Amino acid sequence: MRILLTIVLFLGVFRGMAQDPHFSQYYAAPTYLNPAFAGTGADHRFIANYRNQWPDISNGFITYAFSYDYHMSDLRSGIGILVMADQAGSAGLQSTTVNFLYSYKVQLANKWIVTPGLYFGYGYRDIDFNRLVFGDQLEFQSDGQVPTQDLQANSLGSAHYFDFGSGLLIYNKTFWLGFAASHINEPNRSLLGEESEIPMKTSIHAGFRVPLYSGVFKKKRISSLAPSIVYQKQGDFDQLDIGMHFLYEPIMIGLWYRGIPIQQNVNDNISQDAVVIILGVRFENLETAYSYDFTVSELGSISGGAHEVSLKYNLNMAVKSKVKKPEKFIPCPTFSK
Repeated sequence: MRILLTIVLFLGVFRGMAQDPHFSQYYAAPTYLNPAFAGTGADHRFIANYRNQWPDISNGFITYAFSYDYHMSDLRSGIGILVMADQAGSAGLQSTTVNFLYSYKVQLANKWIVTPGLYFGYGYRDIDFNRLVFGDQLEFQSDGQVPTQDLQANSLGSAHYFDFGSGLLIYNKTFWLGFAASHINEPNRSLLGEESEIPMKTSIHAGFRVPLYSGVFKKKRISSLAPSIVYQKQGDFDQLDIGMHFLYEPIMIGLWYRGIPIQQNVNDNISQDAVVIILGVRFENLETAYSYDFTVSELGSISGGAHEVSLKYNLNMAVKSKVKKPEKFIPCPTFSK
């Protein structure tokens, strides 16, 4: 029946239709936040992200991301690739995107850098038809193995689409400010051959790093605080992340709040979402972190919160030279020296 199909699809794909996947460790997924971050890392940068949202609810949401980016100093450019896979709900909805990234570095006075960036991508979205059970199947056999004759079910297919977005980043050694716009073309990813456009997503993000020691004596390790903020809006949904990292190498601790305290829930927009704790460690070329979302919305503890793991590896393939290279500025604050 069409009603049953609608309910199943709603339960399985609600988050996918409403908004993009979200990472609590957004600065551990910098090129997903803003394509202008491509090439802002040290050397060749590889990043892997995993998020398991609402694990105590059957068939929750699982997101994987892998990215690579590199700073081409001779061309003042950054290049990269971002691959994401998202699995949502009991209907086995899967979305996969591959984005190619480019950014350009403009050096200003007083060691400020302005970086415009963009991405072009391809997306694929489908659903596991074998997980769906329709009303006419139940009429003949309780296990739902009889082929359905539902016309709406037979129109189910997959979606292929192109996507692009852009961003701008300005930063120095201690401060960064960025703006990004994703899905500028608002591609259609309907599985029913109808209109189901991805709303354009915009975000503003900023932060700064504050060393906790400024004395005359040189120290090998200096602790620092890095407060930052991210505001995102997509369609009728908006979201604010605000918090702070404390870094004393090799240990990092972060505390974040996601929600809009002065805003009540309107238009199904959850304004009070989660409190996030992040624990991480940094080695010479390797960084890893774990975070947990404590749900403070109406879902409460029954959702199981969200688990997230990030892994970053910097690969230095440059030939050693006696000539000192100009310093690279890395705006990502989480584990920066």
